[in-house]
Amino acid sequence: MNQSREIKSFIFSQYFSDGLRITFGVLLPSLVFYNLNLLSTGLTISLGALCISIADNPGPVVHKRNGMLFCNLFVFLTAVLTSLVNWNPILIGIEIVALCFFFSMFSIYGNRASSVGTAALIIMILTIDENVVAHSGIWMHAIYILAGGAWYTLLSLSLTQIRPYRLAQQALGECIREVATFVRIKSEFYDLATDHDENYKKLVEQQIIVNQHQDIVRELLFKSRLMVKESTSSGRLLILVFVDIVDLFEQTMATHYDYQAIRSKFGKTDALKGFKAVILKFSEELDNLSYFIVSNDKPVRLHHYKAALDALKIDIDKVEEQNISNLVLKKILINVRNMASRVRKIYSYFDNPQLSGANIRSTEDLKKFVSHQDFDIKLLKDNLTFKSSMFRHSIRVALMCLIGYLVSKLFPFGHHSYWILLTILVILKPAFSLTKQRNVQRLIGTLCGGVAGALILIFVKDQFTLFILLMVFMVGMFSFQRLNYVVSVLFMTPYTLILFSFLGENNISIAQERIIDTFIGSFIALAASFIILPNWEYRNLRNFMREALIANYHYLVNVANELAERPFDITSYKLSRKDVFVSSANLGSAFQRMQSEPKSKQQNNKEVHKFVVLNHILSSYIATLITNLQNADKPETNESHIKLIRKSLYTLGEIIRKLGAKDFNEAELRFPEAAPDSPATKDQYLLYEQLDYINKLIQDIQKLIPN
Repeated sequence: MNQSREIKSFIFSQYFSDGLRITFGVLLPSLVFYNLNLLSTGLTISLGALCISIADNPGPVVHKRNGMLFCNLFVFLTAVLTSLVNWNPILIGIEIVALCFFFSMFSIYGNRASSVGTAALIIMILTIDENVVAHSGIWMHAIYILAGGAWYTLLSLSLTQIRPYRLAQQALGECIREVATFVRIKSEFYDLATDHDENYKKLVEQQIIVNQHQDIVRELLFKSRLMVKESTSSGRLLILVFVDIVDLFEQTMATHYDYQAIRSKFGKTDALKGFKAVILKFSEELDNLSYFIVSNDKPVRLHHYKAALDALKIDIDKVEEQNISNLVLKKILINVRNMASRVRKIYSYFDNPQLSGANIRSTEDLKKFVSHQDFDIKLLKDNLTFKSSMFRHSIRVALMCLIGYLVSKLFPFGHHSYWILLTILVILKPAFSLTKQRNVQRLIGTLCGGVAGALILIFVKDQFTLFILLMVFMVGMFSFQRLNYVVSVLFMTPYTLILFSFLGENNISIAQERIIDTFIGSFIALAASFIILPNWEYRNLRNFMREALIANYHYLVNVANELAERPFDITSYKLSRKDVFVSSANLGSAFQRMQSEPKSKQQNNKEVHKFVVLNHILSSYIATLITNLQNADKPETNESHIKLIRKSLYTLGEIIRKLGAKDFNEAELRFPEAAPDSPATKDQYLLYEQLDYINKLIQDIQKLIPN
């Protein structure tokens, strides 16, 4: 994708849309009331809008609405409570501990609830200063905050209703873009110059990203359709494209074999170069499709694959002429052809006449593919224990915010000491690795942004130019807050400095104060993650490993069902596939976090890394086998096949139980009478090789699990 397309893709993306919407919602009240000579009132209303925007996360309209309504309620109550006690430092200290713990526990209910808690804590921190409510009184201050929140809620919901599928469209385009990156990484396995292990690491990291985007699209699209309860052409198109993109992603995983063996055996032929070239074209085609979907335009194909696939087949046939078995290459070619067919099918959806006959699963089926958040109070009670990482995190936040407040009062570094509390709140995360990452990002962004902001204020004196820059920095800050935190903070700091310059503050002293407060808050947050009830990832890895293997077990059952010639249940199969994607992404993400922790807190690093890689290879091989069994002529099953699939599932079950699974139930395996082992056809022998390799993979995984 060329640079102009990169820029256009960002402009059409949901991130830029978020930036424009939040900027407009936050800035407009201040501008209106400024013209009425009531700037302080406008700023308070804008503050309310800003807090509610925090809870305006991507998701179905009903979830967005409920999240913002509850956010308005908690923000209003917090503003009132803080205004009532902010005259007494002791009461403020008690409130900080109580509310920080209470709202931090919201994280057990998911990201949206966590955002609601964060918004309430931000309003508490900004209302601690007595001068904040001195001009308007306790109740009027809270009402202005509520008015700002209500204004932003109406703005966001109104824009969503105007184009109900736009957010899902943007999310789908970005999901396809991440799948394109995954495909591009996969193509590197066919390049002899690529480091095999390093490429695996990139592949696992990208799989995590793809899974996150798929979850967002799945929730946006399936839940929205369930609530609208009508098959609009836009909704039908997006659902069909998404379903095929997920299938294409699996087919990409299904082009997996023992790459080191393939490189060794076929490295001197032209076949591997041909595979890489064709797969790279797929990634370019997906990038192209992503661009058109995000820009809301009808896609135009970049490539036609017939010539490339025909040339690839000729290269594969030449291998056989050298008396080298090319059966594996032929199987890979089948998968690649299926990928090409899937891409053509996706493009065909954009011809409206073909959509009318397209089949979409029932509402009951769609419900199974989206997660449902339980808001039962019992979940909160169950987490009130030191075994819960969120409980320990909530205590950590409460204690550190209290320390931050005491530091700001005992050692005042300026008139905006609440920046220390804000820094602690934003940086302190449940995991040490996330806190460390956010810490570095915050410091880099603040330093660079502080220098940039100070230079702007020194050399730019025209008020109108400063206002334009203020809006640009606001849009940038809100656009990158979910995309790139460093860039978001980089925009945030000069925006803050320009805003305070309009309020008559000294520019250089404000920049110095912000940088100092950020360093103090960052130090407190990082030290707390290491000392106060730390949550090291090695404690959780066993659970993630178990869930990944359970998902792969049920995925492998699909192979057993194929060999047993049972009717193919597409919904059950795709649910098991989704579980594999989700659990593998969770495992990979946990391992990444552990690698960012101090070396002394990393346990069995090499073994866990090997487990992550083997788990990914196992999923890929199962996907390969299922694809081959579905798309090719099924070879007659013999006794060796049955023994291998039984042994693989039994061993996998033993590993799962060893990892502490309590409610794991093994599948009942019943096979028809199998043919004798010999004589075996080529297809039967290849099936045996694939089943044998899966069995060996599972045995290798078993060796990594301590008793």
